[in-house]
Amino acid sequence: MHLSIIPTLLLAFFLQTSQISFQQLIGTWQLVHFDAMDELRKSPQYQNADVTMREGLEYKIQNRLENTVYKFVPGDTLKYTDYVRQEVVQKQAKIEINSDNVLTIHTGAETRQAKIVEFNSERMVLEPISNNPGSGKLVFEKIK
Repeated sequence: MHLSIIPTLLLAFFLQTSQISFQQLIGTWQLVHFDAMDELRKSPQYQNADVTMREGLEYKIQNRLENTVYKFVPGDTLKYTDYVRQEVVQKQAKIEINSDNVLTIHTGAETRQAKIVEFNSERMVLEPISNNPGSGKLVFEKIK
């Protein structure tokens, strides 16, 4: 009976350790969930805010989700939207993926990293690697 679990464990181990290639990322990915937004909604500031303030925050959250799009294009390039002084701007970066599925994004002098903790052809979950722990995971769905 215990031997029947071995194939399942081996498959889980293989899926956990399989390296993701840049080729698998090519396409357009839309942010659909960000853990930090859930934390914001649980905060006392949000909970104690009046209806108008909460509606304003929900609008900003939805706007952020709708406007956070990562487009991986051939040539190890990432085109993405970002916010600069509350405006949506288009940016471009070079990326690398190491054997531990850590995505390194090089934008000029700035470098950011995120661990790809879940990936399939329709969904990608990134966990930022930073000095600010607890920022949470970002969930993307492929749109093209």
